[in-house]
Amino acid sequence: MNEAPTLLLVLLLIGLVIVIAFSSGTEVAMLSVNRYRVRHRAEVGQRTAAVLERLLKRPDDWLGVNLVILAAASVFASQAATLLAQRTGLKFALSLTGVGLTIIMIVLGELVPKIFAAAHSETVALRSAYIYRTLVASARPVLWLTSHTAYAVLRLFGAGMRTGDSAALGTEELRAVVAEASPLIPARHRQMLLSILDLGEVTVDDIMIPRQEIDGIDITENWEDILEKLRQTPHTRLPVFDGELDNLIGMLHMKRVARELLRDSLTRERLIEIASTRPPCFVPERTPLAVQLANFQRDRRRHAFVVNEYGDIEGLATLEDILEEIVGEFTSNPATVTHKDVHVEKPGVFIVNASATIRALNRALQWHLPTDGPKTVNGLLLEQLETIPEPGTTVRVGEYLFEVLQIADNAVRTVRVRTNLPAA
Repeated sequence: MNEAPTLLLVLLLIGLVIVIAFSSGTEVAMLSVNRYRVRHRAEVGQRTAAVLERLLKRPDDWLGVNLVILAAASVFASQAATLLAQRTGLKFALSLTGVGLTIIMIVLGELVPKIFAAAHSETVALRSAYIYRTLVASARPVLWLTSHTAYAVLRLFGAGMRTGDSAALGTEELRAVVAEASPLIPARHRQMLLSILDLGEVTVDDIMIPRQEIDGIDITENWEDILEKLRQTPHTRLPVFDGELDNLIGMLHMKRVARELLRDSLTRERLIEIASTRPPCFVPERTPLAVQLANFQRDRRRHAFVVNEYGDIEGLATLEDILEEIVGEFTSNPATVTHKDVHVEKPGVFIVNASATIRALNRALQWHLPTDGPKTVNGLLLEQLETIPEPGTTVRVGEYLFEVLQIADNAVRTVRVRTNLPAA
């Protein structure tokens, strides 16, 4: 190199700066590229994306090649610049060349390519995929030696090789991905995606119909009353029990009952027989919704009774309630119905069924009631008041004022809720 022509040294220096810029820029691009977009493009048949995906799965390979290129190019660039400075014969040539080369390296070799690569990471990474594949293949022996040496040094400091897929995302990371993609995803679809992520954290206790709200057929009641209830019920399935809900006989499908009513052949015994063909399904409390949804699919069921540790029935979980957790309330007119348990009296004032779950109200009305305690409004008020209140009793919870309107069976049935109150 000492005897190389000056023009050749200048061209070599320019070429080495270009190599350094390529190395710096492609490193940023490969590290910041969206791996899931690359994986999708590879799955649809793009060969370049497939090559890039294989490279990204082994970052130690291409990073090793990149570091070798960067280190070698930096050393030779420094030598070429030093020779050019010496040939000028100027007194401060070496110092000025060092300062100038440093500025060139920082601006042209680092900042410019890295900023460009960060803004166009996918394009840069894809266009450099074949180059890196060739470099990795040709430098395999060197990479083996350097990689094993590096891991040996890491083990000296107690840091071994990571196993598993480091690109796998947890629930919170997936939430962040959905939030970042919000301009590309409609708000309703974004909420559905977030709700699906919640299925593993929400339990059947949060969405079940409370025991006292379960509508069913008591086979010991007057037969005429039973027939009237069968004719008037809006449900397609009803539990049938003997005296009390814990003595369940089975689930009654109204389609079969309708046939018997048309033939005028329905009797109490026949009703018990029909219900017995579909025994009830039970699920422990605190079962995650994701697990229960899988159970419904596996057993081809739509209803399951939630039982506590003593085997007592606490409520009824339905497939419809789980689906509503994902897609929201089922209604024929979503623009006018806010929630099935809520009536808007006037702006900021709501009449609420106290058996409604706090989670459902928070989701439907964008409220912020506490969810770490009781599951229903009735439970929240009883916890706050520590007694069964009289109609007209008011209690404030955060920014919401609750006024008890109706009491029945030692429970709050209806409340008036005023929102957006000033801070206490």
